[in-house]
Amino acid sequence: MNASASPEISVVVPVHDEAGAAVPLAREIAQAFAGRSYEMIFVDDASRDATLAELRAAMADLPALRVLAHTSNAGQSRAVRTGVMAARGSLVVTLDGDGQNPPHEAPRLIDALVAAPANVALVGGVRAKRQDTGAKKQASLWANRIRKRLLGDDADDTGCGLKAFRRDAFLALPYFDHIHRYLPALMIREGYENRYLDVDHRHRETGRSKYTNWGRLMASFSDLLGVMWLKTRSRRPGAVSEF
Repeated sequence: MNASASPEISVVVPVHDEAGAAVPLAREIAQAFAGRSYEMIFVDDASRDATLAELRAAMADLPALRVLAHTSNAGQSRAVRTGVMAARGSLVVTLDGDGQNPPHEAPRLIDALVAAPANVALVGGVRAKRQDTGAKKQASLWANRIRKRLLGDDADDTGCGLKAFRRDAFLALPYFDHIHRYLPALMIREGYENRYLDVDHRHRETGRSKYTNWGRLMASFSDLLGVMWLKTRSRRPGAVSEF
């Protein structure tokens, strides 16, 4: 696979301070998508360690690898958006850069999206056996319950980094920081449907989490209010005809 070709699938991975983890993850992605038309785009969000240097060195023997870099730290959602905007594939699958999302699950999500009706724009992963601390799992459980109740979306695990979606549908969504946690609700707002698959989850082997429960709670509260407002301002035109 040559990165200059026109791939069908773009694998987008946001990374920040993931030295020692990013390149092994890229090699796993290459193995998972071997024989398929794909590219992988790692977006370095102004890492302070050797992440960017390691990824650039790996490009020599990973021809499908593209590396983009932010000069200022802008967060996970912006890194995902940077990657999707640069993507050449019409289908995108995202993974977290810490290696906890097993790359072998990504083709399953893409295949489910391809097999789904045209009005299905997203297939999300659900971490069936989440390998995180009890505090993180409890915080996510309550956050998901509250979000589903207030937004009326259909997702049990919006925090899972494994998501496959149609590029054009994603780019049509209103952008804001932390949008990656509200993709199901926003897709429904645009008239699309979502599907979900149980996926594996692994222990973090290197680095540390970029989020705390308290920090995530504060951001989620304001984001939730914003998405609730967006839902009230949505007006869909039904079928569109051209003459």
